[in-house]
Amino acid sequence: MRTILAGLAALAALALAGCDGGKSQLLQGWVEAELIFVSPDEQGRVETLKVREGSQVAKGELLFTVDDDLQRADLVVRKSTVTTAQQAFDRAKELLKTAAGTQKNFDDAESALRQANANLAWSETRLARRRALSPAEGTIQQVYYRPGETVPPGRPVVALLPPGNLKIRFFAPQAQLPEIKFGDSVVISCDGCQPGLTGKVSFIARSAEYTPPVIYSLDERAKLVFLIEARPDQPEKFRVGQPVTVSLPKEPPK
Repeated sequence: MRTILAGLAALAALALAGCDGGKSQLLQGWVEAELIFVSPDEQGRVETLKVREGSQVAKGELLFTVDDDLQRADLVVRKSTVTTAQQAFDRAKELLKTAAGTQKNFDDAESALRQANANLAWSETRLARRRALSPAEGTIQQVYYRPGETVPPGRPVVALLPPGNLKIRFFAPQAQLPEIKFGDSVVISCDGCQPGLTGKVSFIARSAEYTPPVIYSLDERAKLVFLIEARPDQPEKFRVGQPVTVSLPKEPPK
């Protein structure tokens, strides 16, 4: 789908530029998103799902939980190990004070206690991560697993779209590329959108798209287009996949 959109945008950019010898300032594009996929570290069964598609969430808000029976059992074992290691350390410390113990026994007990505490912290982290919290403010775009379903490790349960991760992608002909600078403001319009929406150029490709695998003639060079991305100043006004028209800043009169 993304390839089809890119191809259509590139053809539209060439068509618009060709209508007036490449002097047109209007380019066609579309809205794209950089989604954040939230997944569990380990395999488990989804127990609760606190959101649905379209839900607005705040940073740190609970998204879903995964069953944690194994993690809780492991935590009990780690706590018991810490208790035993602490007792051994206390004994070794007292024996060293009375010269009944050795420095090596004390050092070994201290090392074992540090390792036990580290294992306990690791176990507590595993347990805490069975509760998935939102890493940023945004909108839930997709839910992939429902309560009762088993999710493999690293597979997303939900996809989150923060407002700042929305971008406008469009293609500019080679002749217009010198007119576009990083940070330039552009006007973005679309069907049903309010007038005056703007964005800033955030990316300019260093290589051309759809270049022929031959030495470029003058005609072929006129067909080269470069991918441009802009971040909208009001991302909440746009929807993913929405076609848009981008107006480049006009050159000041000389």
